[in-house]
Amino acid sequence: MERINTVTGTCTPDELGRTLVHEHLMVGYPGWQMDALAPGFRRDEAKARAVETMHRLQSHGVKTFLDPCPMDLGRDVELMADVAQASGMRVICTTGAYFEEQGQTYTFRHLPVDDIAAIYEKEIVDGIGETGIRAGLIKIATGAHRVSDYERKLLQAAGRAAVRCDVPLISHTQEGTCGPDQVEILAAEGVPAHRLLVGHSDGIDDPAYHREIVGKGAYIGFDRLGIELILPDDVRVKNIASLVRDGHGRHVCLSHDSVCNWLGRPILGPGVIVDPAQIAQALPNWTPTHLFERVFPKLREAGVPEEAITAMTDENPARWLRGAEAP
Repeated sequence: MERINTVTGTCTPDELGRTLVHEHLMVGYPGWQMDALAPGFRRDEAKARAVETMHRLQSHGVKTFLDPCPMDLGRDVELMADVAQASGMRVICTTGAYFEEQGQTYTFRHLPVDDIAAIYEKEIVDGIGETGIRAGLIKIATGAHRVSDYERKLLQAAGRAAVRCDVPLISHTQEGTCGPDQVEILAAEGVPAHRLLVGHSDGIDDPAYHREIVGKGAYIGFDRLGIELILPDDVRVKNIASLVRDGHGRHVCLSHDSVCNWLGRPILGPGVIVDPAQIAQALPNWTPTHLFERVFPKLREAGVPEEAITAMTDENPARWLRGAEAP
């Protein structure tokens, strides 16, 4: 893949530099507009907050920010472009839809697979809506422990569009499950495993699961660093170090899945309604700079070589986005 779509144009894989592969400038769960009790959204404040975050990341050498927000989770590519232009950060967006339990399912449930694939292709080739901003890759997502019929349909559509457009895919997995299923469903559509980064694989302390993913040839995302209510970072560090020792470090990409701005009030489950301040109190390390400030030192203490640490943020993302296999 010689050129990668960003929200402000295209770039080559060699231009990406240090890359965070899974972060969000803004997220809004479907129906957020209906919550009249939520604080009003102020776009100028959201942009200022995002630009300040980009500058903090740039101080750690980050050049590229991949925001894989699916189309039904508050995706706002014009905000992404505004933030990219104001900050100088390279931002990449995605097409694709979220998993069944938390997505907006009615339209895609009833459209044919090939229509969904054509929608994804249009957002990659022609642009999203009337913005002219083109998606750089496709987001897929599955729920916990099983792939629903709806999710399988969307994975099939994503695979067909990815093959036609020659773009990579990035995934959401729930509770650290179904990564191998994603690889197999895409393979049936002609997608090589190395075109997929299986996201949120650090949601489970299961080395056998991690090795099954990399054994199939996919890239693997340890990309929820700082969300220690799911799994302590010390466990994540242990599993990253183990993969590196076993020769799988070239498959690993690192990130946080952080959210800079929320639309509406985050609803984390039935009756679990929170505000961003509560999230910040409960997860003080869930910030997009946590990796550089706290995780890198832990990886060094665990014996991970400096070149391997650099590879997971600089070289591996570029290789995955280029379309090359992990050596």
